[in-house]
Amino acid sequence: MAEAIRKVNVIGHLHPDTDSICSAISYAYLKNQISEPIYEARRAGAINRETAFVLKHFGFEEPPLITTVTPQIKDIKITPLPGIDAETSLFTAWNLMRDEKAGTLCIVDDRRDLKGLIAVRDIANANMDILDTEVLATSRTRYENILSTLDATMVLGDPEQVITSGKMCVGTTPEMMEDMVEEGDIVLCTNRYETQQFAVDCGAQCLIICCDAHVSPRVVASAERNGCAIIATPYDTYAAARLVTMSIPVRAKMLPSDKILRFSVNTSIDDAQKSMAATQHRVFPVTDENGLYCGVVSSANMIDVRRKHVILVDHNERSQAVDGLEQAEIMEIVDHHRIGSIETDGPVVFRNEPVGCTCTIIYSIFKENDVEIPANIAGLMMSAILSDTLCFRSPTCTPRDVRAGKALAEICGEDIETYADAMFDAGADLTGRTAEEVFNSDFKVFSRGNVRFGVGQGSFMTENSRRAAEKLVGPYLSEGAAANEIPLVFYLFTDVKTQTSDLLYWGDNAEEVIEHAFGVQPEDGIAVLEGVVSRKKQVTPPLMSTLQSFSEEE
Repeated sequence: MAEAIRKVNVIGHLHPDTDSICSAISYAYLKNQISEPIYEARRAGAINRETAFVLKHFGFEEPPLITTVTPQIKDIKITPLPGIDAETSLFTAWNLMRDEKAGTLCIVDDRRDLKGLIAVRDIANANMDILDTEVLATSRTRYENILSTLDATMVLGDPEQVITSGKMCVGTTPEMMEDMVEEGDIVLCTNRYETQQFAVDCGAQCLIICCDAHVSPRVVASAERNGCAIIATPYDTYAAARLVTMSIPVRAKMLPSDKILRFSVNTSIDDAQKSMAATQHRVFPVTDENGLYCGVVSSANMIDVRRKHVILVDHNERSQAVDGLEQAEIMEIVDHHRIGSIETDGPVVFRNEPVGCTCTIIYSIFKENDVEIPANIAGLMMSAILSDTLCFRSPTCTPRDVRAGKALAEICGEDIETYADAMFDAGADLTGRTAEEVFNSDFKVFSRGNVRFGVGQGSFMTENSRRAAEKLVGPYLSEGAAANEIPLVFYLFTDVKTQTSDLLYWGDNAEEVIEHAFGVQPEDGIAVLEGVVSRKKQVTPPLMSTLQSFSEEE
């Protein structure tokens, strides 16, 4: 039987740009109009200021962050085993284990915060410890636990009272009890008036009358004067003596929370299996996104894993995708870049077209499915097209991009030139930004065979904003290379109006690569590329070709 699809994540590339985010939101909206599963837009990294401006302008929140599509605990069956209160008796816990066919129970508070864990062996060990006659006191057991365990009634006393002192003993005759019963003890006895009265006179804090034996009114009156509680149980003395220790609260024998191996619903299956292999425990508590208990899992649950379903937009390079993609079910890819390194287990819908923006393709899909485009969605797609084509100035821009951009501008009611200036200015604002933030605002890693490098790009409307960005990001290039584990970094600072880019770089032989790829001689660490504004069409292909030829020569 085919795996049921619960939800599909629509995800753009790492270091998302405006097209990546707007494509994810727009395509998720479109798919929800024409398909059954729930489609949700996700972002694979922090959004840049240009994208933040776009989202705010058209009334959207940032899509939730997703860093991996590796199967997680939430993708397997979590057993919804009920949690129990810390004051629950061992006897009640034992019966619940039997009913639930569980060997372990989790102890939680009213909020479902995990407080501890009790296992069958813990209850068995407590039951075998027959010499601990003060266990009711040391465990601060409530009388109500004794009543429940012994199926008893409270003849005299307060069920809420807590036992804090005294030992347990069995009353037989006054002669035998004289040197045995002390003040504050708990005495189990039957129907002998003399035995009951003698226990009260010795200062017992509680009489447990077995076999539902008669209790004389005189004994009750005497017990009331002496502050002695009386409990009546149908069990005989032997059974009551065996069971009463099982009335202690589970908190007295539980494994405390700070020693429990637990998993979040967001823990990866791989990490969980490694942790399970390193312990002898068989059942593990699971907490939800808020850290609250929601059930348990075992190693057996790890066999049936539901893979995440994803749609990739604006990329098809493995190096640009979220982690764990090889363990996910890729359903579709919608992109406008070169065909990269992502592989799938079977055929998928792969729509890759030579246009300037992914949202241009998505606009066509809206039209093909006769789905009306809301004004706010139109605004997102228009913004993506203007961003990727540099307001129709990029050589990657096609007539389709222009037609789509203008049609979407009409739907959302924006003047293209005015809006584009505001959008690019927002993206170029460096106030309060770090070099790392600017570097990652639009950076991609490319790879083919042994060749691996990164190219970033920032677009600016004024020379001053461009030079300020160069001054900030230039010294960071080496750190950016290290963070992405690549030997070469190239970064474009593009002047939108003059259609010229300054290319900054870092790495061994980077200058030689630039000379061969673009036929220019860098000066003072900058190569000026006139007429170059497109990373996809004018920068990445010659860099890839040059680096591959260098690699073959070596």
